Amino acid sequence: MKAVVITKFGGPEVLKIKEVDTPTCTGHQVLIAVKAAGMNRPDVFQRKGNYAAPEGAPADIPGLEISGEIVSIGELVDEWKIGDQVCTLLSGGGYAEYVAVDQGQCLLIPKGLTYEEAAALPETLFTVYHNVFQRGELKYGNSFLVHGGSGGIGSMAIQLAKLAGAKVYTTVGSGDKATYCKELGASVIINYKEQGFREIIGDNKIDVILDSIGGDYFEKNLEVLKPDGHLIYINAMKGAKVELNLFKLMQKRIYLSGSLLRSRSILFKKNVRDDINKQILPLIKPGVFKANIYKTFQLEEASVAHALLDSGDFTGKLVFVL
Repeated sequence: MKAVVITKFGGPEVLKIKEVDTPTCTGHQVLIAVKAAGMNRPDVFQRKGNYAAPEGAPADIPGLEISGEIVSIGELVDEWKIGDQVCTLLSGGGYAEYVAVDQGQCLLIPKGLTYEEAAALPETLFTVYHNVFQRGELKYGNSFLVHGGSGGIGSMAIQLAKLAGAKVYTTVGSGDKATYCKELGASVIINYKEQGFREIIGDNKIDVILDSIGGDYFEKNLEVLKPDGHLIYINAMKGAKVELNLFKLMQKRIYLSGSLLRSRSILFKKNVRDDINKQILPLIKPGVFKANIYKTFQLEEASVAHALLDSGDFTGKLVFVL
């Protein structure tokens, strides 16, 4: 099969199309003919050599989410049949014509969504649901802050939090991105290049924060959180080493947490998938939820696509179409 391969660690130019062996499926796995594949920030980290693929995942083929049609099933598969149209969370290998994955990581493509739209769902959907709703315990009437609201994670977080009845705050880097986040449902949008988010929000105002920035945002996050608030980390783009005032943590009774999804077990991902099926998928339908595809690319355009991914100069998701 054809796949995008990381030929060495480096910039977008290291991504090349190569012929590789088509995977086989056994046991509880299904083999999917890929119709579209989403791109995510961890793909960049893997390309640069900063984020190794977990055991069992292709070390040189990035890609954490795809959509497509099941073309073969393992002997123990009992959830799916050949011909089912699914989108799925992967540990890697999505930039390819075929993927093999455990049946428990697959979701039926919601009615009305295209393959391209469905491919943009799994990685952000699993990440946001687990961190914001399971770890962060976001509830109706809460106030929620997500940093970087115009990206894939931010776009998903804004919409799901809004659908859950929360008041949504977000930070962005431009006026165009602010407009985009307002259209998604954010109520308070702060351009961090012009204003400090702590100064605009005020102290003790937010119930749940989802942060991928780290660095000097950490202390400000603690200040804007309400007592008993939840601060959840999924990345640390501005620095992973921070100073923590333990008395502040104790005085405000803050819940501080973080997680990385990619290395979690198949059983964990299946359990998250089952909750998403019950709680979230009924809400994902045209007119209510926006998949927010910014641009699509062919696999042969991987270097061009990753140059745009590196720049951050876009809103929503970038997707390969096959």
